[in-house]
Amino acid sequence: MSFYAFIALGSNLGDSRRIIEQAIIRLREFSDQPLMVSSLWETAPVDCPPGSPMFVNAVIRLQPRPNETPESLLVKLQAMEKEAGRQPKKVLNEARPLDLDLIAFGNEIRNTPQLILPHPRAHQRRFVLGPLNEIAPDLLLPGQSKAVAQLLRELPPSGVVNKLA
Repeated sequence: MSFYAFIALGSNLGDSRRIIEQAIIRLREFSDQPLMVSSLWETAPVDCPPGSPMFVNAVIRLQPRPNETPESLLVKLQAMEKEAGRQPKKVLNEARPLDLDLIAFGNEIRNTPQLILPHPRAHQRRFVLGPLNEIAPDLLLPGQSKAVAQLLRELPPSGVVNKLA
């Protein structure tokens, strides 16, 4: 039986659009099927230091390879972030060239110091739910009783969220 992993991509440092597009190409290496890819979105920073640049965000769906675990995929995502120039955090939610968040991995649930699945705030974030709604509107994140499309409709209006051409 196949299942999918969903990864949110974000960038607000450097050529964000190019960085996200290159990350999507790299993420194909981790999937047994073609990726499902949302549009790119420009979004206002959330819970970031004052004056933080706008983000470019997207969400992809991939089919993990047979022996992949959420933890092994997380290690690969963190390595990609470092390769893109991400530095260890000095300030919470500071600008970064690449941020890859594992939103869901099938129906897996984790709560360890390294990984919380599903992502603990994905269901509250327009910059995740907007792109996710494009590729998986009927997805039920583990622990949620409402599908992505309904979660998105019920969010209060917030900040700038524009689909990029």
